[in-house]
Amino acid sequence: MSGINNFVKEKMTAKKVHQLSMGCILLVSIYPVYMGIIMLWGHIRNGGVAAADYPSYIIPYAPIAVALIICAAFLPLFYRNCKKLTLPALTALGAAVFLLAEIGFERIAVFTDLSHKVNVEIWQLLSCIATPQVKRSVWDSLSIRYNPLFKIHFYAISLLIITAVIGIIYGFYKMADTQNFKKKKPLTAQLICVILFIGLCLLACFTAFFRTGSINISPLSAVLMTIFFLTFGVTAGVYAGTWLYEKEKIFSIMVPSFTAMAVTLVMYIGEMAMMNWTLFRMGSGFLFDRIGRTPFSLFDILTVLTSGIITYFILEFLHPGKNHIKKEIVR
Repeated sequence: MSGINNFVKEKMTAKKVHQLSMGCILLVSIYPVYMGIIMLWGHIRNGGVAAADYPSYIIPYAPIAVALIICAAFLPLFYRNCKKLTLPALTALGAAVFLLAEIGFERIAVFTDLSHKVNVEIWQLLSCIATPQVKRSVWDSLSIRYNPLFKIHFYAISLLIITAVIGIIYGFYKMADTQNFKKKKPLTAQLICVILFIGLCLLACFTAFFRTGSINISPLSAVLMTIFFLTFGVTAGVYAGTWLYEKEKIFSIMVPSFTAMAVTLVMYIGEMAMMNWTLFRMGSGFLFDRIGRTPFSLFDILTVLTSGIITYFILEFLHPGKNHIKKEIVR
């Protein structure tokens, strides 16, 4: 086993990590970037795009792809010049590029077969809430009660993906450059969480988790949405745990666990904003009934808590142990 590890370390160089990262990001960005170009071309030629030709979830994934491509491309330059500030600088760049691209795409118009013309962001809201059939049948009422706060949902997902992916690329790049592999385990865990979360995002894009437009969803939808919420929180928690790795447990495990719960709660707030301050009901009975006048059920609260618990056990498993904790050196 040690021979395999040594072989990996010898072959893993910063240049190869950068090339591999760029290749992977470009590969997964082909569809969103291509469809983004189609959207822009339609906007230039026709002032918008027909609803039938609207690519599913072009926002936020085209802006995410553009942000990640730019950040990955500039990683070596930032690494050489920003030193310890490389990660926050790259993350800030990714967020800025995403927001600029996102706002630009949101202003593109979508034409419906009812001769209605709305911005992409409104059409995206309808895509989140219901299936295309339901979307067409309730177009007027949903447009009237459009609430721009639903974008909390999209922005939170997008910024987490950008932050986590940049963190992974930077982490492996730095690890290869310094040949210090102490954070290999948490970075690998972070990579697994991000892949799982992005996979769930793609599933949501094309299935809306099989929702039908009703506030009471099927057991399958409830399971998928719950896994999505948990993965969202755990991904944020493991990201925090990666950069607090090797510190005392109260920082390296407890802080990320609370981070996971806080981020999961943000997702619930985004769902409430999207659904006119209500939440999808995951089932019937005491566990799923609203608590008083709040939109939350006991199941929702348990989901938030569970995201923190899962994060705790993941980081506890990865923790190097008290004998290997190195105190931070003040320079």
